Amino acid sequence: MKFHKTILNNGLTIIAEEMPSARSMALGFFTRTGSRDEWPEVAGVSHFLEHMMFKGTHKRSALEVNLEFDRMGAKYNAFTSEENTVFYAAILPEYQNQIIELWADLLRPALRDDDFNMEKNVILEEIAMYKDMPHFDVMDRCRQLHFGNHSCGNSVLGTDESITALTADQMRDYFHRRYAPDNMVLAACGKIDWDRLVEQAHRFCGHWEPTNPQRSLSHFSGTGQIRMESRANIVRQHLCLINAGPSSQDDLRRAALILSNIIGDTANSRLYWALVDNAMADSADMDYDAMDGTGAFFTYISCDPQNTEKVLDTVRSVYTKLMQDGIRDNELIANKNKIASALTLHGELPMGRLVPLGFDWTYRHENIPLAEELLLLEKVSRDDVMTVLEQYQMASFTIQGLGPELS
Repeated sequence: MKFHKTILNNGLTIIAEEMPSARSMALGFFTRTGSRDEWPEVAGVSHFLEHMMFKGTHKRSALEVNLEFDRMGAKYNAFTSEENTVFYAAILPEYQNQIIELWADLLRPALRDDDFNMEKNVILEEIAMYKDMPHFDVMDRCRQLHFGNHSCGNSVLGTDESITALTADQMRDYFHRRYAPDNMVLAACGKIDWDRLVEQAHRFCGHWEPTNPQRSLSHFSGTGQIRMESRANIVRQHLCLINAGPSSQDDLRRAALILSNIIGDTANSRLYWALVDNAMADSADMDYDAMDGTGAFFTYISCDPQNTEKVLDTVRSVYTKLMQDGIRDNELIANKNKIASALTLHGELPMGRLVPLGFDWTYRHENIPLAEELLLLEKVSRDDVMTVLEQYQMASFTIQGLGPELS
């Protein structure tokens, strides 16, 4: 494994991990922009803009874009989160030049008014679709409740009102501010030609103008509020609980990941045995999200509405027992192994390594090879995990409920 890095004169960072045994390559543009970088008048514009990237450029129509990906046999997609918008593809190495040229062209889209007006309807349909998914809806509502006025509470999709009012000119302005080379990382891994990669990036992206975009960073402990809401056509009670956690820049992030597994992995976790195995809930899962400057643990529970208070009391008792007795050695070992297995299985393929590679640089300007990451994971101690539990007051959380209307 060999790591490469260079920065073009306009600020575009290019990084790569050469994997000698690989027979494919993966490449992605990591743009440090998402819903937390938006202001109220343009809520949802980052996700909307991701869609617009595939609507065509001044050189290619949307159909031509799809046909070109297809001719290369590329496995490609994009995603938008609260903090990042990522465009990626896994391809055969002989198409390295073509895939860079295609993505570089797509990342300077035409943003035509007609395309904008048509795609706006698609976004509004997507918002409506997710509102019909209680699991997503309760998590989105809880994030907003937990973060309050902090920008991490901004919804990725935006709202009906913000998307309806959004103009093409506002999108173009946002694009110019955020889709700048000094706010992007071009990452590649697998069987790559590094010298050609740099030359191609310079040729296709070297003329992009930097804008020195900024992001306001601050840790947020959460509001700790409780809000229970009802909605028609829902049968189950959907609960989301959010606790503050370490940021992506915090060395405790690995201990936090282990702790989230211990508490809320889908099987053989504290919440599983306390809630699911006892038939008190049909699902109880926790995920840890290490973000830029802050972090959070997200717990989702689905249960019979009549069990709501009992479920919440049981969750509190799980944390009380953890604080009193600590974690067991066998729990620490088992969950380290679960995480190590997942990292290794993903890391065997270039596409599986691409996102960790890109995000390590986006968040911390560092490269951590898979072998080193596994060693750092193994070094996490029981005391490290307990430090997270105590430092972030895990027994205190924001609660959002979404259940059936009471008769």
